[in-house]
Amino acid sequence: MPRRARKKSNSGIYHIIIRGINRQNIFEDEEDNQNFIHALRHYKEISGYEVYAYCLMGNHVHLLLKIVNEPLEQVMRRICGSYVYWYNRKYERIGNLFQDRFKSEPVEDDAYFLTVLRYIHQNPYKAGLVKNIANYDWSSYGEYVSENMNKSALVDVHFLLNIFNEDKKKAVKQFVDFHGELQEDNCMDIEDNFRITDQEAREIIKKLCNIRSAPELQKMNKQQRNSYIKQLKEEYSMSIRQIERLTGINRGIIYNA
Repeated sequence: MPRRARKKSNSGIYHIIIRGINRQNIFEDEEDNQNFIHALRHYKEISGYEVYAYCLMGNHVHLLLKIVNEPLEQVMRRICGSYVYWYNRKYERIGNLFQDRFKSEPVEDDAYFLTVLRYIHQNPYKAGLVKNIANYDWSSYGEYVSENMNKSALVDVHFLLNIFNEDKKKAVKQFVDFHGELQEDNCMDIEDNFRITDQEAREIIKKLCNIRSAPELQKMNKQQRNSYIKQLKEEYSMSIRQIERLTGINRGIIYNA
């Protein structure tokens, strides 16, 4: 079956997801994260794209970019190719690292731009990696609230902040307040095509938690239950919705576990 044609953005702005092949982690340590960000910064100077948001999430990456001089496909070949070459040398491996085709969706108006940007920055919180998105080291959130934002060579923070307010201090406050709203934003995600099936997830839950059925997870003591939920999110990339659906546990508990 031929591949579906990639939707082109009239604004030039895209939400992009890159995923490790077979759900493999693509960032094992701090150096790996730093190198990917270095590649993003390096090819920005060459390809001329603008970066509005990024978030590195272990086995996948979210980007919010504006394509200016080069086509999206060429930009992604540059970034991904550079990182894979470095990664394979470091870990003495050969072959593909990323899923064969990155995912993208056009972002055509300010309202959806804000939605996608918040969605990207809230990823670490929704995955249970941090209690406060400001504490996550590998996203662009910190660049928007930093006192040294004018010195950033990577993220164009002013484009977004000007949507909120022309006064920088007021804009930053509105930015923080906006990100404090926990929403189930309907954006493109990795689970669209690659998520674990419910049947696979049930078997994982039963085996991991040593229970006969997924809803039995509700009966465990709080500490043990939350520890298992965190593993399901981080190690098995299960979505909050899927865990809620299979176990019957309240969504708020799953968010905070």
